[in-house]
Amino acid sequence: MKYKSFITKGGVTVTGGEPLLQAGFIKEFFQLCKQENIHTALDTSGAIFNEKVKEVLEHTDLVLLDIKSVDPETHQTLTGIKQDNTLRFLNYLEEKGINTWVRHVIVPGYTDSEEELEKLAVFLSKYKVIKKVELLPYHTMGVHKYEQLGMEYKLKDTATLPSERLVSAKQIFEKHSLPL
Repeated sequence: MKYKSFITKGGVTVTGGEPLLQAGFIKEFFQLCKQENIHTALDTSGAIFNEKVKEVLEHTDLVLLDIKSVDPETHQTLTGIKQDNTLRFLNYLEEKGINTWVRHVIVPGYTDSEEELEKLAVFLSKYKVIKKVELLPYHTMGVHKYEQLGMEYKLKDTATLPSERLVSAKQIFEKHSLPL
């Protein structure tokens, strides 16, 4: 509360890794924030979706939802998991009317084709809760973290997204009246 004066026009955002691994803590934290009229935002992949997560969402003003792909195979390739929970999560946000910003990283060779972007834009255009779509260019800034941890970085040979490619991707989403 000693920092509340710094967030009078904003709020708090819980992010991660995947913050919903700590759903009980987030629920309690967000409840306290709401008691103090502090706006709450949750930055998640939506990969965890269960009753505890639904309880967190009761106290959430805004969800920043990372959607890797609407193509099941591409999603599986990029994340190692099925996309089912992420899509259920988004449907639940729509059902509950929880404001949502979708974040989509455009990865060359995976999610940057016209067809893939068009599919995603069409899919997202049916959701009324989506107030913003952030199209983010893939970059390699995380490679060193994996190296330091001795982990394989599956996209290590993937180039960064050219700026003109991001511009054309945005045009696809604008064509479908999605807020950027």
